[in-house]
Amino acid sequence: MPTKTIFPLLLVYMFLAMLGAGLVIPILPQLLIEFGASGKAAGYLVSAFGLTQFLFSPIAGNFSDKYGRKPMIIGGLILFALSNLVGALASNFTIFLISRFIGGMGSAALVPSIMAYIVDITTEEKRTKAMSLLGASMSSGFIVGPGVGGLLAELGTRAPFFTSATVGILAAMSCLFLLPESKRTRLHIETTFKKENIILQLVQSIKSPYFILLFMIFSLTFGLAHFETAYPLVVTQKYGFTTRQISILFMVCSLVGTVNQLLLTSWLTNKFGEKHIISSMLLFSASALVLLLLSANFYYVMVMTMLYFSFNNILRPTINTLLSKEAGNEQGFVAGLNNAYMSLGQIFGPVLAGILFDLQINLPYLFGAFVLIVSSAISMKLLGKKRGDHLQQHNSMQ
Repeated sequence: MPTKTIFPLLLVYMFLAMLGAGLVIPILPQLLIEFGASGKAAGYLVSAFGLTQFLFSPIAGNFSDKYGRKPMIIGGLILFALSNLVGALASNFTIFLISRFIGGMGSAALVPSIMAYIVDITTEEKRTKAMSLLGASMSSGFIVGPGVGGLLAELGTRAPFFTSATVGILAAMSCLFLLPESKRTRLHIETTFKKENIILQLVQSIKSPYFILLFMIFSLTFGLAHFETAYPLVVTQKYGFTTRQISILFMVCSLVGTVNQLLLTSWLTNKFGEKHIISSMLLFSASALVLLLLSANFYYVMVMTMLYFSFNNILRPTINTLLSKEAGNEQGFVAGLNNAYMSLGQIFGPVLAGILFDLQINLPYLFGAFVLIVSSAISMKLLGKKRGDHLQQHNSMQ
């Protein structure tokens, strides 16, 4: 099968994985009422997905390098479907929490394998565009998920999960029959670094040349997960928005964010460079979070949300492109670490959002903005130093 046919399939699978992560968000207020839970419980529901994703991502990345991308993608889609089926049938908070754990396992199998597959089938010249499209798929899935979930919830709070489970099974079947294995995964790659457990992998990644980029992935995901967990709670209780209004906000803003990403990412990085784009987008995202607190007007909230999603959508493929360049022939493994750092953001972002929301309704946005501002400052300093080191090394070789 030609690359032009394979690539759209991979984008669809990535979209589904991220959609599953965000599906629960707009119906959190209803689920909390149904289960008699608090804002902290909302954070646990969202972060449970990230916890198992974190634990299994590096393992899945290793398996992707060793056994092939296709088996891991199929397994991830099946777990994705199972997660939604368990969530649809859950009769209490504990069972629903278990469904989120299963979903995280599915994402851990799926995401790094898709990222590594795309690296396998693209040249370095075409990789920036491919990663931009992949980033659009990831961001859109995580942002469209809440919109779709909110609209389907009008048929019942469990309708989004039954629908998503059905789509997951169909996607797994299409992968089984339509997606060939990546030829480059037949190369067996062994490194001592890859044999360590996840904690040691993370510790050693601090010394790696791509750590600062992994840290940026964490900050980006932390901010987005923190924002999306608090968003339906804040706009429901503070602004009085309905589930339908929340769905409209997510759907419209995700579409605009995706269009802006596709139109602007390459142009901005070519004009200003990756370092400036990363630090600037982190800072702009922080500003949008603070500005969201200034007015309850629906259209004002929509504009600020559009800006926040657009900044995030531009940021993710820029970081992923730089990370793929640093990874060398360990694409599957580094993609697994990428997913692990994303998972850490999805763990701590929602938990803190729920805790801070219970303390004071504005605190989640303010703290999220603080994290993004600090990350912007760190990226500007360390990415600049990294670039200077490369130039110095290049000059010494001449």
